[in-house]
Amino acid sequence: MDSLISLYFAPQLFAEDGVAGRGQKMYGRMGQDLVVPVPCGTEVYDEATGQLVADIVSHGQEAVVAQGGKGGLGNVHFRTSTHQVPTEHTPGDPGEEFRLRLELKTIADAGLLGFPNAGKSSILSRLSDARPKIASYPFTTLNPIVGTVVYEDFSQLRMADVPGIIEGAASGVGLGIDFLRHIARSRVLVYVIDMAGTDNRQPWDDYRKLRREIAQYDAALLERPSLVVANKMDEQAAVENLPVFVKKVRVRPIALSAVAPGDPGLATLKRRLWELLKPVPKGAWAVEGQPVSPPVGADAAADDGLLTEESLRLAPFLDLSRKPPKRKTLPRG
Repeated sequence: MDSLISLYFAPQLFAEDGVAGRGQKMYGRMGQDLVVPVPCGTEVYDEATGQLVADIVSHGQEAVVAQGGKGGLGNVHFRTSTHQVPTEHTPGDPGEEFRLRLELKTIADAGLLGFPNAGKSSILSRLSDARPKIASYPFTTLNPIVGTVVYEDFSQLRMADVPGIIEGAASGVGLGIDFLRHIARSRVLVYVIDMAGTDNRQPWDDYRKLRREIAQYDAALLERPSLVVANKMDEQAAVENLPVFVKKVRVRPIALSAVAPGDPGLATLKRRLWELLKPVPKGAWAVEGQPVSPPVGADAAADDGLLTEESLRLAPFLDLSRKPPKRKTLPRG
């Protein structure tokens, strides 16, 4: 599941009722559990109390939010030596009912933040196989898009394109709260700045406004690792604004142009994300006390891309040692 849209159109959910008991001391079978699939990152709240009931953050995780009622006792339970044909019985207890509120907070290692039309979707499409809608008008992306960035050592990280944030989002302007909550689980925040000022905005003002909106939404998010990306560096206005941006905000961004597939800034952004997040290849194990080595080709000056003898020795799938053949036992007679 990647959204809660199915629950929007079918909000009332009922588990199966238990079956009535039968003769011959047979009790009725229990009703089937109702399992509701939701995407990872879903928070379940009790609407009446506001209490967090469950937080689904990993694939396969389950949480029971409503228990079924206990079955009643049949007449056989009331039979005694002097009361051989009882007619008494007890009804079953009703199951629990709740009115729940579900909120989806996208789970991603890195979240792309920026004003509308800053080029977040273009960056995501260059670094991953995600294909978000890209157009030259604001609010092209209406819901978060998650892509997977793959490295040469088969390690991966998830990157989310959060829809454009506007000034006043933290106060509920537009869909601000709906957008901002998707960055709550991001381990690294990536500020994407339109350095060319395409929509008559000043890049340094954009950066300050983004930081201000995040601080108003959750000040703790400002303490997380972050990167600043200066996009649209293929335009002359961006080249002229870059030194002014560095002087005003005292932050040196990663300069790139998302419209150029081979732009070196994209490779720099990809490498910096790896350095901050240190993703481990799927199926690999980490040795305590030893740093994770960079992926092959992450730094061309320090790594020529060749596999070392040590890495080959530790590869379990290259164990070519001869094993004794299995002995076959023939049946006697």
